[in-house]
Amino acid sequence: MDDTPYTLRADTPDRRRPAVTALVELTAQGGVARIVVGDGRRRNALPTSAWTELAHTVERVGRDPATRAVVIRGRGRHFCAGSDLTEWRDAAEAAVEESFTAMESAFTAIEHCPVPVLAEVRGAAAGAGCQLALACDLLYIAESGRIGMPVVRLGILPSVRFAARMAELIGPSLTRELFYTGALLDGAEAARCGLATRAFPDTDLEGAATGLLKRILALPPEAVRAAKHATRLAGRTTPAPRPPTVSPGDFRRAIGTFLDNGDPPARRGVSPAALLPE
Repeated sequence: MDDTPYTLRADTPDRRRPAVTALVELTAQGGVARIVVGDGRRRNALPTSAWTELAHTVERVGRDPATRAVVIRGRGRHFCAGSDLTEWRDAAEAAVEESFTAMESAFTAIEHCPVPVLAEVRGAAAGAGCQLALACDLLYIAESGRIGMPVVRLGILPSVRFAARMAELIGPSLTRELFYTGALLDGAEAARCGLATRAFPDTDLEGAATGLLKRILALPPEAVRAAKHATRLAGRTTPAPRPPTVSPGDFRRAIGTFLDNGDPPARRGVSPAALLPE
């Protein structure tokens, strides 16, 4: 990676169909790789192919010895609202499991990236979007942002890895409350409890992220890589084998109802969509 800006369109369009907006975009300059996810629609919910491309993109920049730090952010007003549920309406259970495998590959690639990875979160970071942020070494969030795991409302069975990422930061007690209820925290609450590294007024978030990167880049790169390795090992947990990801009956009913009117039957009157900022 040299200092010349470049752009990688990771979600390369299929030549058999019209070109589409990239869902994973990489630019790099001065040792910092900046990854933008989503196309600004559906709060940057990502399909399976985009999770796979995100994993490959992080692995690529991690292999480049010139990479000093990575920043991940969403396009536009939101970070990432998880997976694109339109893929799942009539999907076989195996296809849904494949999607979760692709998500986990992206989170693991971030955790194993040899340099610090910063999540710059504004708007919604929910479900797999929350996990994407938590997989990063540092999480800077706008005070108006919302972050959490509302997946139980859709009949999704949270994996041990999902719970472990959150519990490592905020402990088992609050993790239980957030998983059992599907509640989302605003940015200030997330920082107070340790789910986020720091929260900033919305207008200050980008500048704060830039300032952090400058401090990291001012340090010896091998020492920073060693610090990343040490902190990753210090927080490592050994998760149990993953159970099935969905409760098929509840999942299908909830996904169908949510896509039709945003109101899962398990929580009528309190939909996940209503909890996410517009």
